[in-house]
Amino acid sequence: MPDRQGLDGARIVLGVSGGIAAYKAAELASTLVQAGAHVDVVMTAGAREFIQPLTFEGITHHRVHTSVFGGWDDGGTGHVDLAAGADLLLIAPATANTIARLAHGLVDDMLTAVALATAAPIVLAPAMEHHMWRHPATAANVETLNSRGAAFVGPDEGRLASGATGQGRLAPTRDIMAAARLALGRGGPLAGKSVVVTAGGTLEAIDPVRFIGNRSSGQMGVALAEAAIDAGADVRLVATRSVSEALLPRDAIVVESALDLQRAVAAQVTTADVLIMAAAVADFRPATAAGQKVKKQPGQDSWTLDLLKNPDILANIGRPGLVKVGFAAETERILEYARQKLDAKGLDLIVANDAVATIGSRRSAATLIPRVGDPVTLPELDKLAVARRIIDAVVRLLPERVDA
Repeated sequence: MPDRQGLDGARIVLGVSGGIAAYKAAELASTLVQAGAHVDVVMTAGAREFIQPLTFEGITHHRVHTSVFGGWDDGGTGHVDLAAGADLLLIAPATANTIARLAHGLVDDMLTAVALATAAPIVLAPAMEHHMWRHPATAANVETLNSRGAAFVGPDEGRLASGATGQGRLAPTRDIMAAARLALGRGGPLAGKSVVVTAGGTLEAIDPVRFIGNRSSGQMGVALAEAAIDAGADVRLVATRSVSEALLPRDAIVVESALDLQRAVAAQVTTADVLIMAAAVADFRPATAAGQKVKKQPGQDSWTLDLLKNPDILANIGRPGLVKVGFAAETERILEYARQKLDAKGLDLIVANDAVATIGSRRSAATLIPRVGDPVTLPELDKLAVARRIIDAVVRLLPERVDA
């Protein structure tokens, strides 16, 4: 494995080509830097008509590359160095012209020179007028690049700079980041493995406007999905409606209740290698959900709800070779209760933590308790760092289950 974890520590060449969406690349560069990536920006002549190199230099703290003849001083070898050092070439926006030049192997500027010289994966985020995107020439060029292993994200449907509505908008930054993470994870320790992750707290309806729920934000589940992608896994994220839409990838499966979650997990886990149950599932649900909002009656001082026990989703799923990971968020006797759950649910690993300190927080302190072996207590870390340690433990479990 390279000396990096996903975007953190990755060397990314960000190619910016000349479309009106070039200004959005500044936000993308900033988000990549905040994720820990080293970002080198390469701008085409057209891109510099829309946004100045100084903007990217201020964001990345690195010199922006604009000429194929630049960067050959002080022992540097220009585009050759950039190409050789890149973990990923990310082009956003990718115009019809840039896509065409890449498809035909033209080398007439710094960006195309880097693209032709690099062995790194290439991700393109197209942005252009919708007739240009749908033109047969563009479609053929995209097919050519796909056949060579390049990945595309977008374009989206919506209002374009021309005032028309159609397919041609640059994909949102979060989608481009997800595509970059996926490309960087290729060849990781979970490559070829399928991982199902659940996130968030279930909502059990009382009536159309009220529910029984919990304080889970889903941050840990989302972080686990990201860490598994960083390790090369094919990840299917099942999240509840309690999770902020801004945190979720576009292909997340969104559910509401424990019964919804049970059905979704059962459908997704049939061919999975790993199930990580980070969702906080309600133990009970109302016996019946009213079809209309329940009104308070005159003089009513109390309200009694009849509750039914929800199924234990994790305990009821079992298949030879499936690695099962659960969570125990407790307020007392944390390790004792966690070990009980480990045994009762037939888990390979359980993550124990303090519910009050962890739920809804950006950070977590946890103890990883495997079915076989000694527990590992982690210091308080941000949830992505905790998720990476959990995924590391999952990687170590897989050979044991395959050989069993």
